[in-house]
Amino acid sequence: MAVSNSLVKKTAKTGLTAYLMQDAVKKQINSVVGGKNGTRFISSIVSAVQTTPALQECTNPSILSAALLGEALNLSPSPQLGQFYMVPFDNKKKGCKEAQFQLGYKGYIQLAERSGYYKKLNVLAIKEGELIRYDPLDEEIEVELIEDDVVREETPAMGYYAMFEYVNGFRKAMYWSKEKMKAHAVKYSQGYASDLKKGTKWTFWSKDFDGMAYKTMLRQIISKWGIMSIDLQTALDSDMTVINEDGTHTYVETTPVEQSEDEDYEEVVEQTAEQTVEETESVPEEKKNNEKSAENKVQTESKPFFNF
Repeated sequence: MAVSNSLVKKTAKTGLTAYLMQDAVKKQINSVVGGKNGTRFISSIVSAVQTTPALQECTNPSILSAALLGEALNLSPSPQLGQFYMVPFDNKKKGCKEAQFQLGYKGYIQLAERSGYYKKLNVLAIKEGELIRYDPLDEEIEVELIEDDVVREETPAMGYYAMFEYVNGFRKAMYWSKEKMKAHAVKYSQGYASDLKKGTKWTFWSKDFDGMAYKTMLRQIISKWGIMSIDLQTALDSDMTVINEDGTHTYVETTPVEQSEDEDYEEVVEQTAEQTVEETESVPEEKKNNEKSAENKVQTESKPFFNF
């Protein structure tokens, strides 16, 4: 099942399409994806990579590893669908660019709904002027939504609301103000903190704050109170990791690809993940709260999922 190290080294600078057509690689793909679906899988990877120029510079094995995990979870790599992303970043320790698996907020919704436990699952931006009251004790929210969809779309968010209801009737809801969400982003995203300091917009916390907030809310409410299917647990454990050649998952804090030449950015490796991609966030406190903290970032490995 494993692709030999000699093959990996030999194809390190080979074009992705040529790499994927190697007999040993095709055998690996077919063993995971299944014969007739191999062509579809390869086409989806090539298409996704072509839309992200920086991703084309990543090592082929890291791209394949991230894509195979997404395929195993039955999620699409299409950026338009927003289910999962293959994110390029500079690994200064290895001296190369690698692709990182990152789950989009729509991927959370897909996996949760697919589990069969959830009757309802929703996340929503509450716009300025809409919130009447929120009772955190009873988890009751009262809002008056802006009726004009165009006006509502253009109105800034003042907070974020997420809720789920199980099939058996158990219900959970939470609301975060935008100030609380921003504080969370600054604490756990080095890139976003740098954007605020320098007035830049490299990270998607800066480019798409609402999308990032949706993912944070879903992660918070599902990981703390939700029932976790095997696929959802796998996705949470693998989110924001590079899947190594031996199948282990590594969290690596590094400068985003677009910022790698910024002299003001200090080189950091063997720490937690921080990337620039739509609807993703840095390693959150709820994910590995018992294993590491923002002040004590360490490289973490999980059990192998794929063995390359």
